[in-house]
Amino acid sequence: MTGSVLELLSLGFLIGAFGTLIGAGGGFILVPVLVLLYPDMKPDVVTSISLTVVFLNACSGSFAYARMKRIDYKSALVFGLATLPGSVIGALLTGVIPQHYFNLLLGVVLVVIALFLFVKPGEGAFVRSHGRVTTHRHFVDASGTAYDYAFNLKTGIFLSFFVGFLSSLLGIGGGIIHVPALTSLLNFPAHVATATSHFVLALMALTGTIVHLATGSLQAGLRTALSIGGGVVVGAQLGAFLSHKIQPKGIIRALAVALLLVGCRLLITG
Repeated sequence: MTGSVLELLSLGFLIGAFGTLIGAGGGFILVPVLVLLYPDMKPDVVTSISLTVVFLNACSGSFAYARMKRIDYKSALVFGLATLPGSVIGALLTGVIPQHYFNLLLGVVLVVIALFLFVKPGEGAFVRSHGRVTTHRHFVDASGTAYDYAFNLKTGIFLSFFVGFLSSLLGIGGGIIHVPALTSLLNFPAHVATATSHFVLALMALTGTIVHLATGSLQAGLRTALSIGGGVVVGAQLGAFLSHKIQPKGIIRALAVALLLVGCRLLITG
């Protein structure tokens, strides 16, 4: 694999900062970058690198959000456990998917992500849920802001299983789906959704990474994963710091255009 350590560290820093800023882990950016930089890399190696980086990013971001006291730990533990079966299944399936079909599936997912990011960069593309409420939450963060919200726990569990499966299958992290779903389908406050999603991502990505280690997929990309991961850990701290200072709608829309172009390219070239 080409790419100096400094280049990979810089890539990781940018991914960590932006991924943590929007609570997405950064895998949905890293995977298409890896596919474009290393077109001959096997899908299971791509996803193993990405999941390792997502894990490091999510851990770093979670520590920062924990200091802000914005993580809904009760919900995060339940959702995190729900992602585990899907994470294992997705990680195992990646090893048997031909590269052509992997690229096509990734292209479709990137186009869908790009469309809902562009349409509603601050809210997600889901319609706000008014379904039956089963769980209530109330807590106060480190700044003194109080959060009160209620949601359907079963919906959150089902959603988390799906996120775990798709995330491990493609290595995209899952936060890009989880955060807008938490805010729109489960009525989570935006800051709580971002912080809680990061904690869930850490559990999910760790599971997928362990599976890839056990199957041997990660060994081929371990140097790349650790180099990018080193930059991610630092960048995640910056992203968490900026999360309550800026509204990154313009950045997200620009990213949506880039993802759309990459997704279309993958669909055309396979």
